[in-house]
Order: sequence, then structure tokens, then C-alpha cells
Amino acid sequence: MQNLFLLLFAGYIGGLLLPLCFPTKPAVQNILAHGSAGLASGAGILLGVTGLFAPEPWTASVQSTIPFLSFAVRLDSLASLFVLTISLVGLVASIYAIGYVTEFYGRASIAALGALFNGFLLSMTLVVIADNGFFFLIVWELMSLLSYFLVVTEYEKAEVRYAGFFYLVMTHVGTAFIILAFLIFFQAGGSFSFEAFRHPEQPLPEGIRTLVFLMALIGFGTKAGIVPLHVWLPYAHPSAPSHISALMSGVMIKTAIYALVRVYFDFLGGQFPWWWGFIVLVIGAVSALLGVMYALMEHDLKSLLAYHSVENIGIILLGIGAGMIFQTYGLTEFAALGLLAGLYHTINHAMFKALLFLGAGSLLYATHTRNMEEYGGLLRRMPWTGAFFLIGAVSISALPPTNGFVSEWLIFQSLFLSFHLPTVLLKFMLPLAAAALALTSVLALACFAKAFGISFLALPRSSHARLAEEVPITMRIAMGLLAVVCVLLGLAPMVVVPMLDRVVTPFAGQSIEGKVLALDGWALAPVNMEFSSLSTPVLALLLVALSMLGLGLVAAFGGLVKQRYYKTWGCGINLTPRMEYTATGFVQPIKRVFGAIYQPTVKLETELLEESRYFAKRRHFEFHIEPVFQKYLYDPVVACFIGMAERLRVIQGGSLHLYLAYIFVTLIVLLLFAV
Repeated sequence: MQNLFLLLFAGYIGGLLLPLCFPTKPAVQNILAHGSAGLASGAGILLGVTGLFAPEPWTASVQSTIPFLSFAVRLDSLASLFVLTISLVGLVASIYAIGYVTEFYGRASIAALGALFNGFLLSMTLVVIADNGFFFLIVWELMSLLSYFLVVTEYEKAEVRYAGFFYLVMTHVGTAFIILAFLIFFQAGGSFSFEAFRHPEQPLPEGIRTLVFLMALIGFGTKAGIVPLHVWLPYAHPSAPSHISALMSGVMIKTAIYALVRVYFDFLGGQFPWWWGFIVLVIGAVSALLGVMYALMEHDLKSLLAYHSVENIGIILLGIGAGMIFQTYGLTEFAALGLLAGLYHTINHAMFKALLFLGAGSLLYATHTRNMEEYGGLLRRMPWTGAFFLIGAVSISALPPTNGFVSEWLIFQSLFLSFHLPTVLLKFMLPLAAAALALTSVLALACFAKAFGISFLALPRSSHARLAEEVPITMRIAMGLLAVVCVLLGLAPMVVVPMLDRVVTPFAGQSIEGKVLALDGWALAPVNMEFSSLSTPVLALLLVALSMLGLGLVAAFGGLVKQRYYKTWGCGINLTPRMEYTATGFVQPIKRVFGAIYQPTVKLETELLEESRYFAKRRHFEFHIEPVFQKYLYDPVVACFIGMAERLRVIQGGSLHLYLAYIFVTLIVLLLFAV
């Protein structure tokens, strides 16, 4: 494993430095940067798989001259799972970028973009294998800064600069809470070593443990995008280049999920009161439901996908929260199931969300717009992109037999096992969370019916769509690889569950592989076949068989089919793109149902003909959703800080004598404390 890690490290460093050696050759920079990243990601895939099946964790460390800092890494089963996930998406993003970044030739430095890309992938990998709190914070901050510079690639646009600034502020607020949590561990263990975090010299009092729980939830939850800390995602993800958006949404926010599992189930020993899991469960349900509801109202395709990241982080937390609750009451089998289901969805979301962002990037590459209202008819012009985007849409909508269906089904099963819990409140709340998940799934299906239908079907609604062409082969290969992975993760849970069981067993204290897989691995039966069971391979075979039966019946009873092409019947008039369903019209019923949450603002202006007031010359329609969290939570906080800053400006009078007096008083105070 050491050789694989060195190959991974050398590949990313090579991809960071080599493009800088060819300052005037963007094509060479492109190949060197993303080729090196692809090589390093391939090594990361092998490293992750090897680490998952290794009998013991692999460790390595290099001491530094800085107190408490050790460049220590540890590859256990949990870290291996996330190294594998990061590397899989990194490999695909590297292939995709070879074609995609040609769009930036002459507009941005390809060497800088490629170097930041490699550094970003390396920093994420180091985050999940770091074995020292000080080192973790360094690479965590490095990951945040590199992703910020990638977000502001097109810094000449004002909205991109604002998005980058917003993201930078939010990520550093989260980091502040993480530092506080780690300082508490350091105080108890006397070291920043993660081993000292696990086995402190003095056990943490219950109140301090609760403080660590809350600090970690806020700090890592900010990066993950839980409600109400999600506000940066709809700004940062759309602004970044699309292969970077795929990395940020697919794997960067999952490093926060890794960290939460590490803190709660490893550093805190998996021992916590029931209400910790309850809080995680409620946050998960709220994030899932609000995330998909706000996604439905978006017409910017990448903003829509960003809100779906909030939704799916919520779904992951539903599984983890259920696992924490069961762990509290000693129901280790069910705790392992909830944690396994949450981690399964973590992998699945990384794959289908990366695929969808790459698909959105392909549409942006071909049409130069993210506005779905200017799409339409793209399936005829971009059939490969349309097919791959459809697979991603089916996966995120949790339709069988794709991967999203399997992991969400397992989360449902873990929530339905609540009747084993001893308290009435939890027996009621877990099924209520399952109901929220069911509503989330239905709304997600409606959202992607809109996203795919409005974008790819009907007639082109703009010159952008009419002139669109299929994207380069490397971009199609990358999307195709992820589409295959999405299908395989759905059809082969008998391969995925044993790997996840190796991750979960050390935390739950019990292996459940034999109790989740039945019929020699061909069926899923969470803990008990009598409770529920499912076989995705059989389900897939049934779907194929029914499809073939339908085609056979058509061929048998329909005779020879003659094709004749003609315009769609439109009641005697010619159809135009203005007659199509728009993204706004599609979600109108949902907007009315949830109007109290959306608080929509609708503005309609009509200019009538001079000859007759019964006929309109022009109509102008505007529709806005109230940014509730930003308006009622963040704006007042910002206004408060600005007001405080205005009051504190009086101490900055411009007088040198006054500043010297400040320094003198400060020295006196420090001397008093020193004595």
C-alpha cells in the first residue's frame, strides 16, 4: 500500500507542477495535468480496494519540527472507502476535463486550472487518511482554499466573485467550529494524534461530549450543506467549471460525512444519548425535503443539481441518524444497517451526482447557457449526453434497478425497524422520517422529469439549442463510465454490501453481511427475510422480460410496421416552441401547494394593443422565490456584524500617538498576565 500511496502522491504532484513547465502550450498543459490526475486516481482506486480488504490498517508518519504536528496517515476500512470514492470520481473527472477545458483556452490559465485540480484531489485524499488533528486541519483548509480558487476560475464575472466570497466565508465559519471540537479532544488527550482522540488520558464529561457533538455537526455540516447551513451550495456549484462541480458535489461534501462518522462512531466510541441521533435524523429529514423542494423551482440546471446535493446529504443523514439511535439502545444489528445504508447512499450519490453535473457541463459546453428555458430538443442533437443524463436522472430519482433505488430502499428498511425501539416518541418519529423520505423521492422524480423533459424533449426553444452538437469523445467516455457504475451499483449489492460491512463492523461491533444478503447474495433482506426482501438482479430481469414481451406482442399482432414521418397534430395549426411546457409552468401546481414555504413573488405586466384592449401586444412575466434562510437568518447576522464594525471604527482615528498608546496598554496587560 505504501507504493500505491507514493504513486498517488507523485501523480498529483506531477500534475500540479508539469503543466507549469509549458506556459504557452495550453493543449500540452491540459494533457499533462489531467493525464497525471488520471494516473494518480487510478492508483487511488487500487489503494482504496486494497485498504478495504487489508487485515490491518496501514499507517505511516513523518515527524515535524512544529509542536503537536505530525504528518501521519492511516488507511483503515472507512478511509479506504472514501479514498476509493474520491479516486473513482477523480478518474472520470480527469478524462472529462481533457475535452471540457478546451472551452477555457484563451480565457483562463489551463496550467493553473490543472494544477489546482490536482491539488484539490490530493487534498481531499489526504483529508480522509490524515491521522493527526493538526495535519487534518491543514489539509482541510487546503482543500477549502483550492476549491475556492477553482470556483472563481471565471473571476471576471461579478456573480462568480460573489459566489466565491460567500463560499469562502461559510467554509471558514465551519472550520472554526471544527477547530474548537479538535481543541477539546486535544485538551483531553494531550495530543493531536487521532489515537489520543480515541483514547484520551481523561474521559470527556457528558456535557463536553455534547459540545463536541454540536461543534462537529455545525462545522462539518457546513461543508456537507445541511439546512440551514446549505446556502453556499447554490452559489458555488454553478459558478465552478462543471468537472469541478462534479468533484465538489460528488466527493468534497462527502468528506464531511466521513468526518462525522469518524468523530461520532470512532473518536466518541459510538456511545451517545438518543437525542443525538434524533437531531441528526431531524436535520436529515428537513434537509432532504427542503433541498428537493427548492430544486424544483430552479431553472438553472446546475443550481437545481446543487439543491439536490442538499437533499441527498439529508438522505444520508437519515441512515446515519437511525443508526445512532439504534446504537444508543444496544440494537447493534439495526445500527449497523442504518450506518451501512447511509454509506451506501454516500457512494451512490457521488456517482450519479457527478454524472449529472458532467451532463450539465456537456449542455453548457454545447449551448453556452445553464438556463433550461433555452434548451429543448437536445436529445436529437446530443443523443449520448441525453442517454447518460437519463441514467443519472433515473438513479437520483431512486427508480429500479439503479443504485439510488437500492440505498434508499435500505434506508427505508432501517427506519421501518423503529418498532424495536423502547420509546413511543422514536417509534413514531422514525416512520415519520420515512414518510418525509417518501415525499422527497416523489418530488425528486417530478424534478428530474422536468429537468430531462424540458432540456431534451420537444422543440428547441433558442438558437443555442438549435445549433448544439454532441460533445467531444472524452466527455462522452467519462459520462458513460459513470452511467455504467450507477447501473452496476444497483445490480450488484452482493458486491457492495460485503465491502461496506467491513467498514461498519468496527463501529457497530457486529457484522451483518450474512443478515442483509440472502439467497447466496441475490437478494437483500435487512436483518430478517420475513420483514422484507428485494432482489435487484431479478427485478432488472423482470423489467427486461416485460419490455421484450411488449415488443414481441407488437411484432406478433401489429404485423409489419411502416414508418411515416409527419408533423405532430396541432389542431390544424403549426406547432411552435412557444406552445411547449416551460420549466416555470411545469412546477406551477407544486409551487401553489407549497406556497407557504416558497413565499413566491409573481409579477405580470401586459401591454395592450392600441386598437383594442382585448388583445395583448406584449406580456412580461417574472417569478421569484423568497430566499428565506438568507433573508431571515444570514442577512440579520451580517447586518449586526457590519453595525458592530461601524461602531468600532472610532478606535481607528488615524493618530499615530493613539496607536502607540494601544500598543503600550497591550504590553502592560500582557506583562501583568505574565507575572
